[in-house]
Amino acid sequence: MSPTPRAAPRWLPVAVDYGPLAIFFLAYVGAGLMAATAAIIAASLIGLALAWTLQRRVPLIPLLTAAVVAVFGGLTLWLQDETFIKMKPTIVQVLFAAILLGGLALDRPLLKPLLGRMMPPMSDAAWRRFTLRYALFFIAMALLNELVWRTQSTELWVTFKVFGLTGLTFLFILAQMPFITRESRLAGAASKPAAPGD
Repeated sequence: MSPTPRAAPRWLPVAVDYGPLAIFFLAYVGAGLMAATAAIIAASLIGLALAWTLQRRVPLIPLLTAAVVAVFGGLTLWLQDETFIKMKPTIVQVLFAAILLGGLALDRPLLKPLLGRMMPPMSDAAWRRFTLRYALFFIAMALLNELVWRTQSTELWVTFKVFGLTGLTFLFILAQMPFITRESRLAGAASKPAAPGD
């Protein structure tokens, strides 16, 4: 019998999603990239354990991210080659894009079951467009990460990873607000019963 999920404390998603990133940056500033790599692996696993302890379930996105961090971070430490940890954001973004595009190919916009409870109602067509936007954003971020780590210094890449990718993600989410508002209004209007005599 599987354990019953519990309501998550409000701080938990933020801690699980952004705690490892903050620890990575602090460890890099204090001890360099290899120490930061070890720190983000440990912090990601601790975040998953914390989610399981407090919520009795592990969120899918942090789980996938932690798996990629463990593999590519482990290769970085084992081979003492920073290339692998620098590729990690690319792999994560491509993985998310592939999952979303695969869902669309099967006519299943996967963001709907993932985010539907937190968002106003939208039509299935709107969810497909919304999912495609996210997939294209992930692809763009993967390409941008490749450009930065291959052409810039490690210090600049770390700054980009911690602040640039996070900032661009927040800006992308804010840019979707007009679309969500418009589509939720259209869905609300379509769901209203016709007035007598119409």
